[in-house]
Amino acid sequence: MLNRIVLLAALVVSACVTVNIYFPAAAVERAADQIVKETWGGPADPAQTAPQPESSNRHAPIRLAALNFISQAHAQEADINVSNPAIRALKDSIRKRSNAIKPFMDRGSIGIARDGLLAIRSADGLNLRERAETKQLVEAENRDRENLYGEIAKANNISRDSIPRIKAIFARSWIDQAHSGWWIQDAQGAWRQK
Repeated sequence: MLNRIVLLAALVVSACVTVNIYFPAAAVERAADQIVKETWGGPADPAQTAPQPESSNRHAPIRLAALNFISQAHAQEADINVSNPAIRALKDSIRKRSNAIKPFMDRGSIGIARDGLLAIRSADGLNLRERAETKQLVEAENRDRENLYGEIAKANNISRDSIPRIKAIFARSWIDQAHSGWWIQDAQGAWRQK
């Protein structure tokens, strides 16, 4: 019995250490979904999954107490800051630009690349002015998206080494919330309509 208590204590302590250095992927995912929805008018929030019931046995109260402790530790880091002045300015810039970009996405000229950045997919049917406009829009949008990921990392004391993880999470959100008919790039680099 004493061995089990020592093992449980070690588990709780290691869980606390893990929480402190853990990349907040779930929180970044929620933030990404919200930011994409705010800036590009994506679909409604994903449905929440119901918690699974704890199996009943004589150790259930101990496991439940340990899980509650760990859940509280995760809850402390679950909300990330996406509302400082720099982030708000970037979100506002992305939101304002989206109305100029969407017609080109509807036409298939601009698509969402597999890394979540925009790409000029086809210049067919674009006159010289529109080609220059799409190039400027894509460059400005991608610059703001990259800066947004860096600002989110900075505001939440997330290592700069984790920015590619933030970018990958946002990429899934940009692609998931793309409108039907828009072009997206798959993992192999092929373009397809959503």
